[in-house]
Amino acid sequence: MKKDLHPDYHEVTVVCACGNTFKTGSCVKGDTLKIDICNKCHPFYTGKKKVVDASGAVENFKKKYNIE
Repeated sequence: MKKDLHPDYHEVTVVCACGNTFKTGSCVKGDTLKIDICNKCHPFYTGKKKVVDASGAVENFKKKYNIE
């Protein structure tokens, strides 16, 4: 393999918005990775309906098309 071709792959701690934490490998710089949804709070795994609108996508859509 060529030297300095591959990114640094190291262990990071993933922190979910629900409070769940776990360790995994990643190429992302830093020691922690923050996420919005994990397997403990995802509707597919929990069977509960959850509305996620972290970026304001619904409001942006309504504003774009003048929907009240």
